Amino acid sequence: MARIVDRDALAAAAGVLRIGGDLEVARLGFGAMRITGEGIWGEPASTDGARALLRRAPALGIDFIDTADSYGPEVSERLIGEALHPYPPGLVIATKGGLVRPGPNEWVSDGRPAHLRAACEGSLARLKLERIDLYQFHRPDPQVPFEDSIGELARLQREGKLRHIGVSNVSVEQLRRAQAIVKVVAVQNRYHLADRASDDVLEVCEREGIAFIPWGPLAQRARAGEAPPAPVRALQAIARERGIDVNQAALAWLLTRSPVMLPIPGTSSIAHLEQNAAAGGLRLCDSEMQRIG
Repeated sequence: MARIVDRDALAAAAGVLRIGGDLEVARLGFGAMRITGEGIWGEPASTDGARALLRRAPALGIDFIDTADSYGPEVSERLIGEALHPYPPGLVIATKGGLVRPGPNEWVSDGRPAHLRAACEGSLARLKLERIDLYQFHRPDPQVPFEDSIGELARLQREGKLRHIGVSNVSVEQLRRAQAIVKVVAVQNRYHLADRASDDVLEVCEREGIAFIPWGPLAQRARAGEAPPAPVRALQAIARERGIDVNQAALAWLLTRSPVMLPIPGTSSIAHLEQNAAAGGLRLCDSEMQRIG
């Protein structure tokens, strides 16, 4: 019997977001990149542990899981299919294509139409789906015309293999070019308290009702090794005052920042998954948002 996503559980307190007009999900999802091995490469230390973590997500009210064929590669998608199929009613599995992996921590763009078609077919098989609810072009390929890549996703959508299309790691100009070809229902860009370079993209998403999925939502530095900037120090102080974890405070900031925000914090730990889900009911007040700036 299929498990039913518990919409009264922790993550559901984040409120709901409609994607593409017909997908309603809690505004706090799960990013399944880190259920793979070191360097986002190969099998996790415990495949049983990864499957248990995935099964825990719907029980916490998480009904949006984001993955990609390049996570592993292929490992994350395969584990999702093994752990959760047949999927609980209401659970949305989103995936991405457009990156290939020569080795651990290596990411190379491949936006060729033939590659995207093969990637989509592979994702369908691993996820045990006939149609992917949300398929995202992972990153523009400077060697391939952007319109050729998006055009292939449009063809896959017309063939019934994709329900909705999103884009990732794009500028406003690239978003507009994609919109000239397909209806774009989601944008997934790097965004967190210390890196708001995509504020202009977020503003477009807010005006047009496009879901904005921030990757790296728990990061607290613009670059690894840098000292935390003033807004992060303010957030850390607020977390201490409230008696909550700083990662929960970071998620609360994102949820407060915009009604189209859909954070997808990732982890390989059930304890951390539960801690992140508990942030669904947190919001920052106006004075706290002003302190952060």
